[in-house]
Amino acid sequence: MNFTYTPGQIATELAISTTTLRRYEKEGLIPHVPRTPSNHRYYTSIHFQAFIAIRSLLKGYEIPAVYEVLRKVKRGETNDALWLVNQQLYNSQLEKQRMEDIWKMVQQVDFANERKVGTTEAMTIGKVAEAAGVNTSAIRHWETEGLIFSERDPNNGYRMYTRSELRKILVISSLRKSVYYIEHMKELLNTVGTQDYTQINKAFQLALQKLNSQLSLQFAGVKELMTYIELHQEPQG
Repeated sequence: MNFTYTPGQIATELAISTTTLRRYEKEGLIPHVPRTPSNHRYYTSIHFQAFIAIRSLLKGYEIPAVYEVLRKVKRGETNDALWLVNQQLYNSQLEKQRMEDIWKMVQQVDFANERKVGTTEAMTIGKVAEAAGVNTSAIRHWETEGLIFSERDPNNGYRMYTRSELRKILVISSLRKSVYYIEHMKELLNTVGTQDYTQINKAFQLALQKLNSQLSLQFAGVKELMTYIELHQEPQG
């Protein structure tokens, strides 16, 4: 049976505003919305599930990706929509792998001779950016925040970074998206110089937990999306 709902009923059920529902409609994320003879919007079961899918997907994916997926489903491009979701899941996998790789790098890089080497061992901003897999602009930003430090080459004035600072950059680049970064990064980086990996490991584990939680939310969103797709593919009437 195809139930009908008022915007207020769905807004109440999903704990969002009717304005948000209309925004999703305006963005082209849901099927055509019919109107009553008195020109009032009303939604059906397929609209209800579309809204549920949107809200669930937004918990685990970025807004642009969610919107594009829903638009593709609306246009009947189901396979393209699912491949887009798959790409987002793959990106999460890459982020997890990147984090694990950086953690290994932090542990394995030898800093024992750090104080013995001269300025010839110092690295330019381009070199440390390449090693950490980040943009030079990010490194400048972290330096402005006081998270890392550089010295100027007396010959050309270029920023130069020691291996110790590179290790800090590796840690920041991996944990920058976690809550730990916002609240405790400066304190955490103080332990980098002592090579005390206990706190660093805790930070990495916290970031990994966040990725795991996001993954669960992503698959919960996929579940609701598949239910919506099944309804969308059924003959309406």
